[in-house]
Amino acid sequence: MDGLKRKKVFAISILSKEKDLYDTDVKIILETEECTVYKIENDEGEGSMTSYKVFDGIELLYNDFHMGECFHNKRACFDIMEINHCRQGRFECEFDNGACVYLEEGDLAVNMLSHRTKNSCFPLEHYHGVSVVIDIPKADASISSVLGDISIDLYGLRDKLCADNQCFIMRAKDSIEHIFSELYTVPDQIKYGYFKLKVLELLLFLSVADISDRLNERSYFHKSQVEIIKDIKQHITKDVERHYTLKELSEHFGIPLTAMKLCFKGVYGTSIYSFMRAYRMQAAAVLLRQSSDSVTDIASRVGYANSSKFAFAFKQVMGMPPLEYRKSNRLNGAVCDRLE
Repeated sequence: MDGLKRKKVFAISILSKEKDLYDTDVKIILETEECTVYKIENDEGEGSMTSYKVFDGIELLYNDFHMGECFHNKRACFDIMEINHCRQGRFECEFDNGACVYLEEGDLAVNMLSHRTKNSCFPLEHYHGVSVVIDIPKADASISSVLGDISIDLYGLRDKLCADNQCFIMRAKDSIEHIFSELYTVPDQIKYGYFKLKVLELLLFLSVADISDRLNERSYFHKSQVEIIKDIKQHITKDVERHYTLKELSEHFGIPLTAMKLCFKGVYGTSIYSFMRAYRMQAAAVLLRQSSDSVTDIASRVGYANSSKFAFAFKQVMGMPPLEYRKSNRLNGAVCDRLE
C-alpha cells in the first residue's frame, strides 16, 4: 500500500441490500436468494467476499483479498456483531481514538459495528478468512425458533465480549481451529445445513468463553507508531542489497529500539530480520523464475555476498534449493541452469 491512497470500503455484511453505503470499487457479481458474491478491484489488487444467508439475521462470509486496503464501516451500525477468523494473512484495524489492533493467523475477533473504525488494511497485502455477521434483533428471534433446550443469548454475548464498545480478540487455539477449519473444506452438497450447525457451535462456544482470554499481551499500538513502522518497512525494502542494523533504523527514524522491535512484530507478525529474509527470498524467487541469471548473481542482487549462505536461506524460506526451485518454476523453458 506504500504511497497509495487507501480507499474506504464498507464492511459488507448483513447490510448488503444498502448499496449506497459502498464505494464504486465494490460490485455485486452474483446475487441469489442464498448467496451474494462481491468483487473489489482497484489499482492495489482485488478481493472477493462470498456471503451466505444462514439464518434470518445471520450471514457467513468467505473473504479472499490480494490487496493492501480493507473494508470498514463508514458509519456506526448498532446491534450488528461481526465475528472474524483469520486463516491466512494479517488484518489491521485503526479505531477513531488512534489505537491499532492486529488479527493474526488463527485468531478470532468479535466486534460491534457501532465501534467505529477509522481505517483498516492488510499489512501483508493478502488476507483469507471467514466472517459471521449478526443482526442481533433479527437473529435473536430466528435462532430461538430453531433451538429447543439450548439457549444462546446474543445480547448477553454482546455485553460479555464487547463491553464498553471494545473489540474482543482470542488468540489462536485448538478449539477455534476445530470450529473454523471444517468451514474451509465443507462439501458443496451439505454446506447450507453445515453452516447452520457451525454457526450455532461457534455461538455456543463464545457463550462459555473465558474472557480472561481477551487480548492482553498483544498490545494496541498507536497510529503514530504504526506509521513509523510502515516507513521503516518501505525504507528497508527499497534496496534489498543493503543491510541495516536495528540500531541504525532506530536512530534514523527516532523510535526507541525496544518499541521498534515490538511494534514491527505487532504490525507484520515477525521480526525485522525474519521479514527481510523472507522478502529477499521472494525477490530472488522472481529472478529465478524470470531470468537466466546465475544463482551467484541473484544472491548478490538480494544482499548475499556468499552464494552458499543464500542457498541455505532460500531453502529455509522456500522449501527447496534455488536451482530446484528454478527447474520447478521455469517459464516455458526460457531460463537456463548455470552456476558460477
